[in-house]
Amino acid sequence: MINYSRFVLPNGLRVLTHEDDSTPMVAVNVLYNVGARDELPEKTGFAHLFEHLMFGGSAHVPDFDDPIQTAGGENNAFTNNDITNFYDILPAENIETALWLESDRMLSLNFDPNVLDVQRKVVVEEFKETCINQPYGDVWHHLADMAYQVHPYRWPTIGKVPKHVEDATMEDVQSFYGRFYNPNNAILVLTGNIKPAKARKLVEKWFGDIPAGETAPRTLPAEPPQLRLQQRILQANVPVDALYLAFHCAGRMEPDYYTTDLLSDILSNGPSSRLFRRLLKEQRLVTSIDCYITGSIDPGLFIIEAKPANGYTLQQIEAAIWKELEALKAETLSERELEKVKNKMESTLLFSESNILNQALNLAFFELLGDPDQINREVELYLKITAEDMQRVANALFTQDNCSSLYYKANNPTGIVEDPEEEEED
Repeated sequence: MINYSRFVLPNGLRVLTHEDDSTPMVAVNVLYNVGARDELPEKTGFAHLFEHLMFGGSAHVPDFDDPIQTAGGENNAFTNNDITNFYDILPAENIETALWLESDRMLSLNFDPNVLDVQRKVVVEEFKETCINQPYGDVWHHLADMAYQVHPYRWPTIGKVPKHVEDATMEDVQSFYGRFYNPNNAILVLTGNIKPAKARKLVEKWFGDIPAGETAPRTLPAEPPQLRLQQRILQANVPVDALYLAFHCAGRMEPDYYTTDLLSDILSNGPSSRLFRRLLKEQRLVTSIDCYITGSIDPGLFIIEAKPANGYTLQQIEAAIWKELEALKAETLSERELEKVKNKMESTLLFSESNILNQALNLAFFELLGDPDQINREVELYLKITAEDMQRVANALFTQDNCSSLYYKANNPTGIVEDPEEEEED
């Protein structure tokens, strides 16, 4: 059970605290309600660029890392489609160092042209390294482009193309910062060895004077249902062929999200999971296979990826996967199989709750979703799922019309063929 206190500053900053006196450390987590889905189609990669810019110094702090390290702590950040998140872990007696740093970059980020130029180059190089020069690095560009037609999930967090970040002007950057990096668009969570009363006093000291911003309301287009199979063949100089299947699935706030998550575990979590056991261990059709959900706030994707063993084609692997999916749809899970995957999920969640950083991350995210107490109900939500729920969701999820299929073929770098069946019909 994660007990927490919650209050809201007059400037709109939402604050949650959880005391854990079993550790000498404290975690400070700042979640900004901005991600890649808040970008313009012609200016993508900005949320990720800001993750880097926020470490480039602020009005009173030329370098973010040195004070944290001097205080015996560490810090990092991540960005995805939905959020940008910054966190610090340090000894509890030095918590004001983290609060000072986080408040200063929330109030007055350093808009130095040299910093912008350096971080633009860093982000562009990261794009080239991870998406262009790395085998299969552009997979998400293709899957998102096939699966989404109108929703901004149709581009990855790193951006559509490097040019969008290369062309980012100081005016663009300041406008993006002004819209999203405000106390009324942020959630601050403190977990660890700190009492709620002290936490509130320190938060009011460091964040209370930051003025609220004028955050524009988010109006995102809803992705319409996919009505036909999407297919793409990509031929590139990669080590081996690879198959990717993407199915539209429930978003983070929908009731079927938890059932969908359990389905991914039934199929590929561990050596006894269905796809791993049957396709890799028994039939030896693949050298690797995995599936997972994106876990996005708006409706996301259920991904299956596999690499065939020598002598097998992508078509054969895909047929074998569909056979297992059809079996999952046709047969109700045994109580033993369902109980086993629930137990594994329960132990994973309970173990993660023992970590103060995970506590901070989860409290911030559930506050964003509108109900921080859901951190204490997640196990219950998984445990109440029935075999009938699993079968119902599997039947809705695993259909040809709901699928985007990507064949990533090796050793023939001649380009892309999109929707081959449609081209033949034309």
